[in-house]
Amino acid sequence: MAAPVPSADEVVARIPRGARVVVGQGTAEPLALTRALVRRRHDIGGLSVFLGAVFSDTFAPETTDGISFCGYGAIGAAGQLARAGRLDILAVPYSRIPETFGPDRPADAVLLQLSRSPRGLSFGLANDYTAVAARHARLVIAEVNAQAPWTHGAEVGADLRIDHLVETDAPPCELAPARVSETEVRIGAEVAAVIADGATIQTGIGALPDAVLAALSGHRDLGIHSGMIGDRAVDLIEAGAVTNARKEADRGVTVTGVLFGTARLNRFADRNAAVRVVDIACSHGAASLSRLGRFTAVNSAIEVDLTGQVNAEVARGRYAGAVGGQPDFVRAALASPGGRSIIALPSTAASGAVSRIVASLSGPVTGPRCDADLVVTEWGVAALRGRTLAERRRAMLAIADPKFRDAIARAAARVDVA
Repeated sequence: MAAPVPSADEVVARIPRGARVVVGQGTAEPLALTRALVRRRHDIGGLSVFLGAVFSDTFAPETTDGISFCGYGAIGAAGQLARAGRLDILAVPYSRIPETFGPDRPADAVLLQLSRSPRGLSFGLANDYTAVAARHARLVIAEVNAQAPWTHGAEVGADLRIDHLVETDAPPCELAPARVSETEVRIGAEVAAVIADGATIQTGIGALPDAVLAALSGHRDLGIHSGMIGDRAVDLIEAGAVTNARKEADRGVTVTGVLFGTARLNRFADRNAAVRVVDIACSHGAASLSRLGRFTAVNSAIEVDLTGQVNAEVARGRYAGAVGGQPDFVRAALASPGGRSIIALPSTAASGAVSRIVASLSGPVTGPRCDADLVVTEWGVAALRGRTLAERRRAMLAIADPKFRDAIARAAARVDVA
């Protein structure tokens, strides 16, 4: 007689007291396991949980007393924990997160979502730092979800020891395409105008990246090599704008580290050899990115100063973003033959009451001015590469909201930016 399959609560109860736990992020959150972890948190005691992007309500502040949290950014529902003062930030580029869970400092437990096909197991929706952490962790618990897509590039190898398996059959977390404002449509058009046919693009998460992708539908032979993709990438592939035909590496293949979308994206990627969900060394690593010509990185910011310094992390004194992959992709784009780094953002925040083009940053420098290239708002494009500081100030003022330009210029005159 076959042994009974353990429940999520039973296997989670085997996590030791005081454990440092890493859980799958975004759409790859193993919901049965993470919900069991929250239910059993007081029984286990002393838990410390590392979070990435969070698209569920599993870790709401009001239901997670007794757990301490760390993460690489305030993305999705992780922002609630950040606003409650309960998210300690790991402020490193995304490419370096795996170092935190390597052989010298392994996690005590890792909770994964996997998928299965006749070919074996796959990390499915995310081949990220969680997969790296699992290879070194003291305890690995995997939820094999029948509704998670099996993806190429994310195959589970013999180097992963799984201590406990739980079988589930439930829709994974989803991230629907964002609602795009008129301002974001204008910015998307400005960005699209500087992206050449045949470029390989990287974009992030949210309304502005979605607006940029929507504006690229008339382009041809684009490639994708990105840390994440969502449903809008499927739109471009099906429209014929993305073919990956001109990529120097992974020709004909869309490359990503995670799939942050809906069931539509999951169905498209499932067992599709033209989509590869790759590890961080491939998605964000300098050696991998250096093989790409015309690599165009499109990232956003909370604010940019007149010299091109970027703050993508803190807004009004609160952590609201992430270092993320921006440093990795910006520098790769600057090193790529024909590449461009684009920082795109609305010119204002708080319903137009606050300028996001500033004389000096109010938060940390996520991107230094030495890496500045193109900054785009709804008012146009500031080309900063190779420009002096005085030239940069003029270019940045031209893309600020007109009602703030004089005040920004006066503030800049009082700031020593040399």
